[in-house]
Amino acid sequence: MVGRVQEIRIHGKTVIGKHQPVYLIAEMSANHAGSLARAKEIIHAAKESGADCVKIQTYTPDTMTIRCDREYFHIGTGTWKGETLYQLYEKAYTPWEWQPELKAEADKIGIDFLSTPFDKSAVDFLEEMNLDFYKIASFELVDLPLIAYAASKGKPMLISTGMGTKEEIAEAVAAVRAQGNQNLVLFRCASAYPAISSEMNLATMTDMEKTFSAWVGLSDHSMGTVGAVTAAALGARAIEKHFCISRKIENPDASFSMEPEEFKQMAEQVRQAEKAIGTVSYGVSRQEKSNLAFRRSIFAVKDIKAGEVFTEENIRIIRPACGMPPKYYNSVLGQRALQDLSRGTPLQKEMVEYLE
Repeated sequence: MVGRVQEIRIHGKTVIGKHQPVYLIAEMSANHAGSLARAKEIIHAAKESGADCVKIQTYTPDTMTIRCDREYFHIGTGTWKGETLYQLYEKAYTPWEWQPELKAEADKIGIDFLSTPFDKSAVDFLEEMNLDFYKIASFELVDLPLIAYAASKGKPMLISTGMGTKEEIAEAVAAVRAQGNQNLVLFRCASAYPAISSEMNLATMTDMEKTFSAWVGLSDHSMGTVGAVTAAALGARAIEKHFCISRKIENPDASFSMEPEEFKQMAEQVRQAEKAIGTVSYGVSRQEKSNLAFRRSIFAVKDIKAGEVFTEENIRIIRPACGMPPKYYNSVLGQRALQDLSRGTPLQKEMVEYLE
């Protein structure tokens, strides 16, 4: 199997790699609610809330589906129950004429800009915008022609794997690598809106990393921060969360999106988790150094005269750590004191006469 690349670079900087912070993506999706001004506000709020990247979606209702009232096109359950697919995408899509302006806004304030294309025409459009990388949505995991076409551009590919079987994920990975593109991140995703923690199965994310030799992340549709922080602790290199100004602004994605203060809290908790994970380190930490004194060592617990034999009655292993380490206790027993020792004296090597 092809090994994963050592790092993934965007804008000439490393954003995903072994020693890189978790890459945090704020997914705007439909949270602009039809307002270009609000879309720009979301970009600024995402930056202020600790996001590394803001993401949109590039499609139109007609590139996603057809206007048709047959039962196949009706949504019968979940957040969008009662809508037709066409109606949903009419409400949710981000007008293409906005998108170069939104990218320019992101560039201006120094936040990365990403989009999810849903067909080849969207890839072509985003290529004209000089996007640096692409995200494939979970529902398009099985659209191998789209994945291959986007991967052929040679840019990093972020692929969500919600609902995907191991075989389907393997086919998507193969479609990317067949284009000579090794810049791949696989996102664990529970494609429910909102997702519940008990069905996130984040252990699958770590298994994907081993199985497909790729960097992994989490596309998180759950509420709160538990999923994201847990994923970071398990080795996620990127985390995506839907992001809005306020869930009170009605749109198809509001109910499972994070508000700025919530995203900021998540970002802070992820950064704390990273610090807690740290690096492989044995021995005494800087913070622990002062507590070494509370280890145990060998002490005289009775007055001992020079020449007297050390016994279990006159020496013990107690706190603090001022005397010989406990590992010498058995070898000291039966030896003689070289000097008078008062009760409470920490035993030192030069106080012990070792007999043949």
